[in-house]
Amino acid sequence: MGVTTQADTQAARRIGVFGGAFDPPHAVHHALAAAAIDTLALDVLLIVPTGDAWHKSRPLSPARDRLAMCRLAFADLPKARVDDRELHRDGPTYTIDTLTELQQAWPAAQLYLQIGADQAAAFHTWRSAQAIADIAIISIAARADATGAALQFDPENPLPGLNVLPDGVRVLPLPPMPHSATDVRRRVAQGLPIDHLVAPAVAGYIAENHLYQTA
Repeated sequence: MGVTTQADTQAARRIGVFGGAFDPPHAVHHALAAAAIDTLALDVLLIVPTGDAWHKSRPLSPARDRLAMCRLAFADLPKARVDDRELHRDGPTYTIDTLTELQQAWPAAQLYLQIGADQAAAFHTWRSAQAIADIAIISIAARADATGAALQFDPENPLPGLNVLPDGVRVLPLPPMPHSATDVRRRVAQGLPIDHLVAPAVAGYIAENHLYQTA
């Protein structure tokens, strides 16, 4: 698995897009990716590490580390491809820009954007949210949050404030997995094991590169 090229997906008709900081990529990310590929019958799922995450309250780890960890974390999913386009942009990165680029590159493909239920609740605040919903089918992962509490959203109106066709939203039910990247970073800083939270190769990369040594 490597960085996506047009040759990789030229025959693809169902392309998933799964973006995030992936700082680090963990078990929930992997479970969502696997579920999306299977449930949505995707030809390819693009894993897109974010570049300048303007909405994050803390600096992200270097792009090279997050990119390397993504390649390790999703290596066992044959239909997953790591796409580094957002890491090469100057300034803030926005989902609408990525989807527009993909739509222009593969106009015959149907795009599926993977988001979490928490992101769905705030989706109307995203830049060009309506345009995103017009370009891609929104696939919402429903699972327990980091506290173990089920995330609630209205399946009859999963993207409030937007005009979305009934077949423009899919819900991916996931088992309760109350883990988060914040939890992984905290455990590393405290010297606690993370083997149950990330892939072995990712745990090894974190240790070898001394990531997350401070909370």
